[in-house]
Amino acid sequence: MTLEEILRDFRQRLAPCYPAGEINGMEMAMLDNVLNYSRVDAILHGGDEMSDFIADKFVAVAGRLLKHEPIQYILGDTYFHGHHFHVTPATLIPRPETEQLIDMIADENRATDLRVLDIGTGSGCIAISLARAMCFPQIDAIDISHEALSVAKENAKRLKANVKFIQADILAMPQPTTPSYDIIVSNPPYIADSERAEMEHNVLDYEPHSALFVPDDNPLLFYRAIAHYASAALLPNGKLYLEINSRFPSETCKLLNQYGFTDTQAINDYRGLPRFVTATR
Repeated sequence: MTLEEILRDFRQRLAPCYPAGEINGMEMAMLDNVLNYSRVDAILHGGDEMSDFIADKFVAVAGRLLKHEPIQYILGDTYFHGHHFHVTPATLIPRPETEQLIDMIADENRATDLRVLDIGTGSGCIAISLARAMCFPQIDAIDISHEALSVAKENAKRLKANVKFIQADILAMPQPTTPSYDIIVSNPPYIADSERAEMEHNVLDYEPHSALFVPDDNPLLFYRAIAHYASAALLPNGKLYLEINSRFPSETCKLLNQYGFTDTQAINDYRGLPRFVTATR
């Protein structure tokens, strides 16, 4: 089969389940991952005969996609903030909204050698992206999951990012006796259990629930623990940056104020939803 025929078959297999725009993104991911081709390369080589291995790879991936398995897990790779990150079912797939959080922190903090803590690092996408975007930062990153930390360490090594990874549970971390961080950032679990019914199967069936959900009766569970820790761990005038559930911006700001934070504000993402909260110790 030619590459053009393989791609046509791939699109036809996925058409009953996915919109055209999403299929196009999956096709581009396959071209990059399997052949290291861009869209232009695919056009130029559309008439080239491909091996049975390549044709079978596209068919196999299409079959898994029809079961709603995320293509990022199938390929073990996702593109985030200009870099390829390895991801597995032990880590969340980084979302485009989180790239805005990286840009916000890098733009607002241009001093050198700032010390940063990333809470709930997962694949390490936030910590590693900040290590590459800021001016020689000192970055620590924690996660409760040993499996996630293994993925994060692999990503940091491959992307040559200097990040110290620590296995720890923010819900059980005692306050430090001495403040040491200029910045604390976190994208913790924040989706209420009752929101499960609104979510897609590719998220519910494959992504780690421990990194997604919180109880309906305690939706700010992780923000309370982060605020408690950050109120002692941040240096004076240190900044806290949080990604939040867009249902609870005012509640999150109020919680941070109760822990003594000032300049608390909710910030919209590129879709106009309140997605981030920043505050100052």
